[in-house]
Amino acid sequence: MTETDTFYIGRCMNGHPDDFRFWVERYQGALLGHLVSQVKNRDHAEEAAQESLVRAYFNIQSLQKPKRFFAWLLGISDRVAKELQRKDQNRRRRDSNHAPTEQRSESSFSRNVSLEAAVAQLPENYRQLILLRYYSQMSCKQISERLEQPIGTVTKTLSRAYSQLRETMTQQDAGNESEVPA
Repeated sequence: MTETDTFYIGRCMNGHPDDFRFWVERYQGALLGHLVSQVKNRDHAEEAAQESLVRAYFNIQSLQKPKRFFAWLLGISDRVAKELQRKDQNRRRRDSNHAPTEQRSESSFSRNVSLEAAVAQLPENYRQLILLRYYSQMSCKQISERLEQPIGTVTKTLSRAYSQLRETMTQQDAGNESEVPA
């Protein structure tokens, strides 16, 4: 018998907290990718991912729909990222009163951060499939089973997501070229 998401959530809720490591292993890559695209800093994203998983662990009893664990976890991570960004802004404001801050140009970000930002701009249904496919390394069949959608729907939606990502990245590349001095 294959262990399912619902099985592990049930075990965690019923006094087997060690089974939460299943969730950490399964979703940490997707969660990190999601957060890097939001906070634009890998170290901050790792910190936010860690905090998100800790909060999920301590609040697992409040999860009402175990099949929606990943969406619930992304909601937690979004709140953590916003808190982290607010703290960073407050720190920068305090620092600016004492010393000038360095400005970082958009071109200083890596191509990976640009891609992750493009993923973050996708509609929720596209973003969720991309995160599951590439950050959690799930097959289309596994995604189909996980989301309870026909495999054709998953592959077609992924195809549309790829198309939108290509378009966004092309626009970003064109915008960056126009900023380069001649």
